[in-house]
Amino acid sequence: MMHREAKIYVAGHSGLVGSAIVQALDRAGSKNFVVRTHAELDLTNQTAVRGFFAEERPRYVFLAAARVGGILANSRYPAEFISQNLLMQSNVIDGAHRTGVDRLLFLGSSCIYPKFAAQPIQEGSLLSGALEPTNQPYAVAKIAGIEMCWAYNRQYGTRYLAAMPTNLYGPGDNYDLETSHVIPALIRKMHEAKINDDREVVLWGSGTPRREFLYSDDLADACLFLMNLNRRDFDFLVRSEGVAPLINVGTGQDQTIRELAELIADIVGFEGILRFDPNKPDGSPRKLLDVSKLSNLGWAATTSLKEGLALAYQHFLVSLEPIQPGAKPTSPLYG
Repeated sequence: MMHREAKIYVAGHSGLVGSAIVQALDRAGSKNFVVRTHAELDLTNQTAVRGFFAEERPRYVFLAAARVGGILANSRYPAEFISQNLLMQSNVIDGAHRTGVDRLLFLGSSCIYPKFAAQPIQEGSLLSGALEPTNQPYAVAKIAGIEMCWAYNRQYGTRYLAAMPTNLYGPGDNYDLETSHVIPALIRKMHEAKINDDREVVLWGSGTPRREFLYSDDLADACLFLMNLNRRDFDFLVRSEGVAPLINVGTGQDQTIRELAELIADIVGFEGILRFDPNKPDGSPRKLLDVSKLSNLGWAATTSLKEGLALAYQHFLVSLEPIQPGAKPTSPLYG
C-alpha cells in the first residue's frame, strides 16, 4: 500500500483527471506529492523528465498527462495526438524505472479497444480487432503505453499498472467546442442555446451510439484504490503470466447519445428541439466496459450520471466568465 509520507508525483495535475487525483490525495491525508505545470516541465523533453525524476525521486507516480480531445480534435490533429502522447508517456515511464519508482499507474482510455468489440468490453479484447478510425492515432499511443508498462514489468520487475477509464467528465473539463468531448460540448451548446433563446440545437451524428460515462472524482477514487491495493493483489494485476497489466474503470451502465443529450437539456433548462445531423460521424456504435475485475476487488462508482451532470453544469457556470464563443483552450495537455 502507498505509505502516507512517501513522495507521490501526479503527472498532468492541472487537467480533468490529474486535478481530481490531487484532490483525492489531499482528502486521504497524503501531503507529500509533487506536481509540475507544462511550463515548468515539458514531458515531451526526455532530458528534462530524466532530470526531474533524478532530483525528486518519487516513490509513486500517477501518469495522467495526455493530449486529449473529441472526434473533431482527433480528426484535425492526428499527428499531435500520436506523437505528443507517445513522447510524454514514454519519458515518464522510463524516468520512473531509472529512479526506482515503486508503483506507477498509467491512465489510458477505452478507445484502445476494437470498434466492434463484444459488449461489455473485457480487458482481453485488446488488439483483437480494428480500432475506431476517428481516434486511432490516440488509441495507438495509449496501447503503446500499456505495452510499455508490460514490457518494463517483464524485463525489469517494475510494478506498472494501466487503468482504462470509460468516457470522463467533471470539474476542470474542456468546454471548447473544437476540442472537447461530448458531455462538455453538450453542456456548453445547451447553455448557450438557452441564454440566446435558440429554438433548436444541432448535434453530431445519429444519436444512437451508446456510451458509458464516469465522473472524474469517481475515477480519482478508483486510482487511489488501485494504488493502495495490498501487495498480493497489485502484483497479481501487473505480473499475471501472459496477461497485460490492464484494468477497466467504469460504471457498467450506458445510454444513447440522444438520451444523454435529453438529460443534459433538462439539467441546463434548454426547452428547444434537439436535431441530430446523421452526416457527421458517430464513432463506435457502443462502448461499455466490463468492470467485473475491478468490482471483484471491491470498488464501484458512487456518482449517478444525473447527479454528476448536475455537478458538472454547476462547475461550468462557475467557470463561465473566461469562456467565450470560439475561445481556445489554454493548453491541449493534461498538465
